[in-house]
Amino acid sequence: MSPHHRKTLVVAGHGMVGHRFVQAAIERGLTETYDVVVVGEESRAAYDRVALTSFFEVGADELSLLPGGAYDDPRVRLVLGTSVDAVDPETQTVLLGTGEVLVYDELVLATGATPFVPPVPGRDLPGCFVYRTIEDLEAIRDAAATATVGAVIGGGLLGLEAANALAQLGLETHVVEMAPRLMAVQVDAAGGATLARHVEKLGLTVHTGAMTEGVLGEDRVTGLQLRDAEPIEAQVVVFSAGIRPRDALARDAGLDLAERGGVLVDERCRTSDPHVWAIGECAAPGGRMYGLVAPGYAMAEVVVDALLGGPGAFTGADMSTKLKLLGVDVASFGDAHAVTEGALELVFSDAVAGHYKKLVVLENEAGDGTVLIGGVLVGDASAYGVLRPMVASGLELPANPEDLILPASRGVPEIGLPDEAVVCSCNNVTKATILDHVAREDEPCADATCVTRCSGAGSTCGSCKPTVKKIVEDHFAAVGKVVDRSLCEHFRLTRQELFDVVAVHGYRTFDEVVGGHGTGRGCDVCKPTVASILASQLDGHVLETGRGTLQDTNDAYLANIQRNGTYSVMPRIAGGEVTPEGLIVLGEVARDFGLYTKITGGQRIDLMGARMEELPAIWRRLVDAGFESGHAYGKSLRTVKSCVGSTWCRYGVQDSTSLAIMLENRYRGLRSPHKIKGGVSGCARECAEARAKDFGVIATEKGWNLYVGGNGGATPVHAVLLAGDLDTETLVRYLDRYLMYYIRTADRLQRTAPWMASLDGGIERVRAVVVEDSLGLGSELEAAIDAHVDGYFDEWRATLDDPDKLARFVSFVNAPDVPDPHITFREERGQPAPGDSAGPVVLGATIGVGAPAVTS
Repeated sequence: MSPHHRKTLVVAGHGMVGHRFVQAAIERGLTETYDVVVVGEESRAAYDRVALTSFFEVGADELSLLPGGAYDDPRVRLVLGTSVDAVDPETQTVLLGTGEVLVYDELVLATGATPFVPPVPGRDLPGCFVYRTIEDLEAIRDAAATATVGAVIGGGLLGLEAANALAQLGLETHVVEMAPRLMAVQVDAAGGATLARHVEKLGLTVHTGAMTEGVLGEDRVTGLQLRDAEPIEAQVVVFSAGIRPRDALARDAGLDLAERGGVLVDERCRTSDPHVWAIGECAAPGGRMYGLVAPGYAMAEVVVDALLGGPGAFTGADMSTKLKLLGVDVASFGDAHAVTEGALELVFSDAVAGHYKKLVVLENEAGDGTVLIGGVLVGDASAYGVLRPMVASGLELPANPEDLILPASRGVPEIGLPDEAVVCSCNNVTKATILDHVAREDEPCADATCVTRCSGAGSTCGSCKPTVKKIVEDHFAAVGKVVDRSLCEHFRLTRQELFDVVAVHGYRTFDEVVGGHGTGRGCDVCKPTVASILASQLDGHVLETGRGTLQDTNDAYLANIQRNGTYSVMPRIAGGEVTPEGLIVLGEVARDFGLYTKITGGQRIDLMGARMEELPAIWRRLVDAGFESGHAYGKSLRTVKSCVGSTWCRYGVQDSTSLAIMLENRYRGLRSPHKIKGGVSGCARECAEARAKDFGVIATEKGWNLYVGGNGGATPVHAVLLAGDLDTETLVRYLDRYLMYYIRTADRLQRTAPWMASLDGGIERVRAVVVEDSLGLGSELEAAIDAHVDGYFDEWRATLDDPDKLARFVSFVNAPDVPDPHITFREERGQPAPGDSAGPVVLGATIGVGAPAVTS
């Protein structure tokens, strides 16, 4: 045979692992020797099954791992919509469903797994589905359009993902799990109980320790029959009770199989035939099947290495998991169940907050310290990025390891990961590899996004992205390099730079901004940021064509969403001053719509518990009575709190109420990087708590003292004096400059206190720009506020006058007259409160057939 003879490599299966194998083969030069033929059974190229539920929100294109539908390397041929029907190791051929016969030199089986459907009666009835492919989700969506209740059999990872899909489709959802807890493989009993409480609060009904005996119905599904329990009504049933390896090809070809199924392979992932390999869920290295994507990726790399003559071996995999299920953070890593001899458990549980955290520790070999060997996190998995690499690195724990899981207010000790620590388990990327990408001499990475692109760290499940970013930024800071502060992967600009770009070019839409200075389609970071910038500069309606889809959930519906899926209504009551007629209207609206009423700390009245479809009717009555939007839902001015001042109070030295009303009416609707609160006190007794606000004004005998940069919240900061004894005109001029300076230069979601702290010079810098006009921008900043004042309009009044904007206020886009059945109430102190089984917080109208979701 000629030494230049090109060999043929056939890959059976084009899922995530098969695609990863082909990628690695191209990147590492295997296609210099082999022509590669990839056969995929589905009609579409490989896509991200890990994020399958997001298909309802983003569509198939966003999930695709091969958007162009073909590999750049011409030596790779991709055949889709075709099955591999038979393998003959003796002749080294495979038979395709089309009748084509391929001759191979090497064959890689990447056929994945198939959902396990328990052999219960009725499992084949119309209305029964599995949860595996995009086509499965499309079929479930179609069935849900005419259903009201759905049930998922299986409470593991995939089962909860399937339940999330049914909840997104507006179905009352039941989860039926045979084990005594949810996610039995990943979390312990206490963690499972915490997870169940979270899930039930979202309106799903959980049945653990429940055995399904049959699917009820004659012509189609009508429910589930459980052992020793009442039947469950359901028109849609999804089986997600685990997976089974697709090993039929190997079995028919006479290859060795593992005892519990799966193609038996050695450490090189080679089967009992020397020219056939198996990777991913269909493979069983050492007799064990791995159902996560990270081990499959590792197997793919091992086979590529073996075909190149390398020493790579698969000796097991990190089965750590971190994901957000139904909005709940869940993580499991290492020896989560403490089965190692001598293991000790450190547990922190906060039932009120819904947090459960457990560390499993072991005394080190020297006997003078402890190391982390596993853990479980439910409700708050923010520490996962640091804790999981510690398991692999064997890093000694601090003297008080419980500090790693106690609330952040206690202060988490800094843990320096060793270079060999695996930061990204999905792609087996160590800290050293990340540092190599930013420190290499030849075209080093300039930011974390580049590191992700080059190394794969953070590109799969995304849970390690914060850790990757911190490693990159810490490295740059250590070598004296300016850290990249890009807004996100779609914009290489900071928010301040983006604000200036929009101003200079006069952009009016997100598409214009991203077309001129960004890439891609945007994300949940840059879309709301650009929307805020456009609103700050153009004073247009947030729901104008092209802007509605950019908004955070609250802005998208001009109301704050509550935990049971209802919304709050908070009209503006400037300075807390309201007439008796106004109070009567508010009371009548609350009574007629059954709303909870509360006087807020910002001197307004909050009406809570409104269904989405009720919002227009509620606001019609309020607008007709003279009320307007209080912008409680927006990153904008909220309130200017005031005392009664010299008008009524015997201690007051100035009319604080009139000033507060004037300032609130001046800055109402002013879009900003974060919410803004103000306060005006009529004397030094400070009844309006002005120094706890982003701007605070305190009356003096000579005028007003202006304080700036105060914040309440999790880290309270007192405002500091900017200028004293000001007349009202000067006060307003300084406030105009201060607020617009903040809006132009602060980072996204940055309150005024941390913004001032980040400025070089802090309050002195602000004083120089605002009071001394050191940059010569004073008149420009004032003019920007004047333009805002001149262009102000009430968003709710404008919405009520626009049928297109009103069309979004429905719970279900495919059944606009149907209220959300998940929303329940109970009575508390004579007022409505969210029901004990509060419904899911729906981010926008629930999806119907062919309708896109509105996402936050």
